[in-house]
Amino acid sequence: MGNRHSLYLHEQQRNHIRELAAGFLWRSELPTWLLILAIYGGWFATLAYWQTLGLLPATLLLIWFTAWYMSLQHELIHGHPTRVAWLNQLFGTLPLAVWYPYGLYRDSHLAHHRHDHLTVPVDDPESYYFTRESWARLSRWHKRAIHARNTFAGRLLLAPLLDIMQTLGGAAAAFRHLRWRAMGMWLMHGILLAALFAWMVRVGFSPVWFVLAVSYPALALTKVRSFLEHRAADDPLARSVINEAGPFWRVLFLNLNYHSVHHDLPGVPWYGLKAVYLQNREAYQRRNHGFVVKGYGEWLRRFWSRAVDVTVHPGSK
Repeated sequence: MGNRHSLYLHEQQRNHIRELAAGFLWRSELPTWLLILAIYGGWFATLAYWQTLGLLPATLLLIWFTAWYMSLQHELIHGHPTRVAWLNQLFGTLPLAVWYPYGLYRDSHLAHHRHDHLTVPVDDPESYYFTRESWARLSRWHKRAIHARNTFAGRLLLAPLLDIMQTLGGAAAAFRHLRWRAMGMWLMHGILLAALFAWMVRVGFSPVWFVLAVSYPALALTKVRSFLEHRAADDPLARSVINEAGPFWRVLFLNLNYHSVHHDLPGVPWYGLKAVYLQNREAYQRRNHGFVVKGYGEWLRRFWSRAVDVTVHPGSK
């Protein structure tokens, strides 16, 4: 009976997606094209006219546009708004968020989508879990930092710093070991970032302020989305959360709060995820074993100062 229901669900999903894909929005990818215009236009206009807006309003707007840009980069990786990978990459290569070359993020994220390896340390490059061996090698202060990062407060304040340190360490290793492809990505990233910083200086906006007061908080916002986004579970379908977040977060994260749906159907565009989820709500909640929360406020209340147990992966050796 379970198999019949699963087959029925997938057939129902396919029919529903075909109907959505036949519509004008999906065929034209208009929502994503408009999103690209809004993000680039908003980011550059805010910087160009920051003195008219005032420093605080401009900073808050830039935090939003920068975090939104990171959500857009994720959408570009998954084949939107075009099926031409180099063109999508062109839309996501400018380092508006400072820290990560688009190409490295793309390669890492696509590896993260290997269904059976989700959350498994080493195999899943975006896993927050450790193997027993790697956990045992950590110093006491490092373990304390990981436990602090696993609180909601720590995810906002500390997790971006740990990610930045890891990323810069990876960049140094790429140059040390002459990994030419990664080196090329970092060199291009650095050249473009230097050009953006030069333009900021020209319009009187401090690059240091941008890094500390815009880019870091924007990265912290993305950590709200990824807080307990995945958990270790025997069934791969139970590893990704469904977060029934409010409109603010859905818009900022481009509906990736419906993360179980995204991992099930990674090719569905951001504006289709909610419709697919609502069409199959009860079935998705059964399939992911009730890994459902009613919004990010639930994580904040439960884990503001209490750490989630995301340390040693239960299936690791």
